[in-house]
This record gives sequence, structure tokens and C-alpha cells, in this order.
Amino acid sequence: MTQLTALLSVSDKTGILDFARELHALGCTLLSTGGTAKLLADNGLPVTEVAAHTGFPEMMDGRVKTLHPKIHGGLLARSDLPEHVAAMQQHGIQRIDILAVNLYPFEATVAKPGCTLEDAIENIDIGGPAMVRSAAKNWKDVTVLTDSAQYAGVLAELKSTGKTSDATRFACSVAAFNRIAQYDAAISNYLSALQPDGSVSAFPAQHNANLVKVQDLRYGENSHQSAALYRDLHPAPGSLVTGKQLQGKELSYNNIADADAAWECVKAFEAPACVIIKHANPCGVAVAATPAEAYSKAFKTDPTSAFGGIIAFNREVDGAAAQLVAKQFVEVLMAPSFTAEALEVFKAKVNVRLLQIALPKGGSTPWEQGRNAQDVKRVGSGLLIQTADNHFLQKADLKVVTTLQPTAQQIDDLMFAWTVAQYVKSNAIVFCGGGMTLGVGAGQMSRVDSTKIAAIKAANAGLALQGSAVASDAFFPFRDGLDVVADAGASCVIQPGGSVRDDEVIAAANERGIAMVFTGVRHFRH
Repeated sequence: MTQLTALLSVSDKTGILDFARELHALGCTLLSTGGTAKLLADNGLPVTEVAAHTGFPEMMDGRVKTLHPKIHGGLLARSDLPEHVAAMQQHGIQRIDILAVNLYPFEATVAKPGCTLEDAIENIDIGGPAMVRSAAKNWKDVTVLTDSAQYAGVLAELKSTGKTSDATRFACSVAAFNRIAQYDAAISNYLSALQPDGSVSAFPAQHNANLVKVQDLRYGENSHQSAALYRDLHPAPGSLVTGKQLQGKELSYNNIADADAAWECVKAFEAPACVIIKHANPCGVAVAATPAEAYSKAFKTDPTSAFGGIIAFNREVDGAAAQLVAKQFVEVLMAPSFTAEALEVFKAKVNVRLLQIALPKGGSTPWEQGRNAQDVKRVGSGLLIQTADNHFLQKADLKVVTTLQPTAQQIDDLMFAWTVAQYVKSNAIVFCGGGMTLGVGAGQMSRVDSTKIAAIKAANAGLALQGSAVASDAFFPFRDGLDVVADAGASCVIQPGGSVRDDEVIAAANERGIAMVFTGVRHFRH
């Protein structure tokens, strides 16, 4: 193998010592900087510090270290251009064949509570990105590594052929430019979010997003549209994109959208739960002692809409649950895990898509709970960005506004109904009782019409609404909405409150003998 020169300069030293040892064993000349050079030298590796290589001392707290013609000339010189080769000879520039660089930990620094502007600025790398860009630009001659996960593949090629392939060098170059883009985006996002008082806005003056493609899709919502699925650089634990497909056809655009709606809804329940989704709306939700029982209850709400739906469980799917689900036509089935018996059941249903997604461990932040911190909606030549609707109601938040006080059982039914309503398209009306949905009215321009649809669905399913609990995602603007749920059989209502006609609606509830509670928060879902 032609003797190669490798420059190793890493902030995160994961794997770098073993990588350097392997390079040395292959006859590579090692150049390095600062802490990396010390690590290699302390472990007996022959390494030349960059200052000795350039003849120019490190200064200004390391700010001027690798910004030197002998470094960038060695990275940028093209071997196929005689004038470049001549210039290297004339000025004593040594070719650098391999560059391993990862950058100062800017992202980790600004993520720390109490990070100061000074700390943030000091963790903006200059020399590292400059070297990475130089090497990536000259990919035909230089292998640039920005992630320790790349070391093993490069070593394997060097051992096999004495060099890296064109394909590997180009892939490393693309990865390097992507990493620089991510780094610069993080800096821009942070600095443009800083406010005069030192606080950091959730909405920076410039929003830079970095997403990684998971897969191309056959088409979008309709066959004349093209589509692809992307994920965040660091997905939240327990989020949809962290899942593993165990069997079934490729997921479609609509499958993914509906699956996300189902998974987000089912994660909201602590008890064993089943959620059935059709066109992003819950058409059946239930909690029970077992997944099988939860599914049976959820399916009863609207068997017609459940046909070809998306089903999510927040518990392991066992054989009993699998046997029940397998009787129906289902597009996607999601759960934290599946028993061997359950997997065996679905072997005969080869088209059913099984997704295994680990539940988040939980924590104080939406990310730790497996939820997005922000929601994004595309509009004409722009984005609407908002904090995600991650408000979760507690019983202590409820305000009883009627003369009639709800019973403990009614409170439980109301809390269940409210949780479901958060995931139903506005205007949302949800009838519940006994830990299951009884009728769901979604997406209507009038809340009265949503109520009528919910009642029709309950009647079609043979479910009685007498004594049911009702949740509305927004306030009743007139008493007619309250009257129609009362006519349907509701005994208690949960709603945000906040209408100028609240008194009129409360009076109507008292008149109809209905207990009503206000939450003080709404859940519009458009």
C-alpha cells in the first residue's frame, strides 16, 4: 500500500485510538492536534503534532491551529492536476489522504440549562468545519470521516485494497457536507433565537430544519403525488419513526399518517388501551384489563369505519388479541411488542403491516414522553410552526360549573372522553362510557352536526348513549349544542368553557339535569 497520511483531530474521541492503531499498522503517517495528539502519543503511537508539521505555533487558545496552507493545501490539492502537484513540491506541502474530524460540541453545549452566550460562542468550531469542507470538496483524493461509525468500513477497504473506493469517498463527502449543514443550522437556530434579555425564543428569526430520509414512498395521498418519509436527526424515544416493521407490505403515505395518529393517541393512556384510526380520526378507543378486551370494546364503537383501519395497542399483543384482530381487515397493527403466538397468527395475513414501537420511558419533557416539541404545517410559500398540543388534563384541573356534581365514575368517563377528543378532528364530539367510546363525531363545521353524527354511529353500532359522558374539544357557542347532546342521552359534559354564552350553556345544563365541568383549555385539531 502506498504510504498514506492521516490527520486525526476529534473532539469526541470515541474509537479514535483503535482507528489510529490500525492506520499505523497499515503504515500510515499520523498527524494530529491538541488532545487527540496527546492521547495517541500517550499510547505509544508515533504522531506529529500539527504545529510541528506546519512550523507555525498553535495560538489564541487554539483558534489558529489548522488554518494553514500546509493543512489546506494537503487537503485541497488535486492529484490529477500537474500544477497542483508542482505547487505542493515547491512549497513543501504533504498530501493528506485521510481526515478524521468531529466538531466542537455546540449542540450539546447549548442544550445544557443555563448555557451562556460565551459558552455557546466558544463551542463554535472554525478550523474543523474548514478542514471538513476542504477534504469533502476534494473527495476524489481525500477520505473525510466525521463519525466514528465510518472507521471500520474505511479500515476494511484499506486492508483489502490499500485504498478507499470512489464510492466510499463520495459517500463520506456527502455525509461530511450534511454534518456541516447540521452544525451551521444549529448555530443559526440558537443565535437567531437569542432575545435581548438573554432568553432563548422557541421560534428563531431563521428556522433551519435538518431531516434524514427514511424511505421513498410509492406515492403520496393520491397516486399522482410523489412522497418520501423523513425523520428528525434525533427522534424522540417511542416516536413512530423509531419503529420496526416486522411484516407486511410497504407502508404508504396514508398508512404512515394514520399510524402516527393512532400511536400518539394510544400513548396517552396508562391503562391497557386499543385505538382504531380511520383517516386520522379515532373511530374506536377503549381501555380494559387486557389488549383483547380493549380491542373488543374499541371495535364495537364503529365496526364499519374500523374496516381497513389502523390499530394501535400500548401493551404487548398476545395470541388472544391477535386472533380477534385477524378476523378483520386491518392495514397496520402497532404495539410495543408481539408474542410468538401473535406473530404466528399473522403469518397467514402476509399483507398486514406489523409495526413494533417501543414505548417511551417517560419524563418531564415532551421529547422524553415520545412527543414532538413543535408542530409544523405547510402553507403557501411558508410554514406555520407552533408548540405541540402536549397539554394533558389532571382531575384537579376540572371546574364543576353546574348545580349537579358529577360522580366519581362520571369523572373517570369524562377524563377518558377528554383524552380521546384531543385526537379527533374539530369540531369534535365524543360520547363515552365504561372505558370505551360510544360515538365519535369528527371534522364537521358545526358542533351540532358532529353530535348528530356521533349519535348516528352509536345507533348503527347498537350502543346506547343514555347516561354517557360527552367531551367537546372547544366550547359550546350556543345552548343548542348542549341540548342536542342531552337529547342523545348524555348525563355529563366536559368542555373548555370560555364562551361569552357560558352562562346560557350552564343554565341549559342545569335545566336538563346534566353535570358539566370546564377544563379551561381547548384542543382544536384542524
